[in-house]
Amino acid sequence: MGQDIKKPIKPVRLGALPADMRRELKEARRKRGWSQAELGRRAGLPQMHISCIESGKIVPRYDTLLDLVRVLGHDLLMVPRSVVPAVQALIRDYQNPDQRRDEGERSLYAAEDNEAEDYETEGQAYDKLHP
Repeated sequence: MGQDIKKPIKPVRLGALPADMRRELKEARRKRGWSQAELGRRAGLPQMHISCIESGKIVPRYDTLLDLVRVLGHDLLMVPRSVVPAVQALIRDYQNPDQRRDEGERSLYAAEDNEAEDYETEGQAYDKLHP
């Protein structure tokens, strides 16, 4: 059985959390009016640790990230890649209720009607969602 495995899977180490995740953590903290020290107190971490996470100097362990996210009123969620554009569109609409259009339905697979990124036609999008 061990002979079937040619190479062990090497873990990929992040140099930092993705910039957009760090930005969202910082925005969520600021939206609540909390300092880094206050977030750290609520999550059981020193202020310096919060600063280093937000600046990308350190990558928190999963359980630490989950604690931070939940203290800020959010959650981490595994989403199939095929529906990520739809989830992002729903989040965008939720965060920007004044920018919603009442012109009927709009594609959930593109940030704007003229942006199709990975999905060029509705048929291709359907095929990707329903292999």
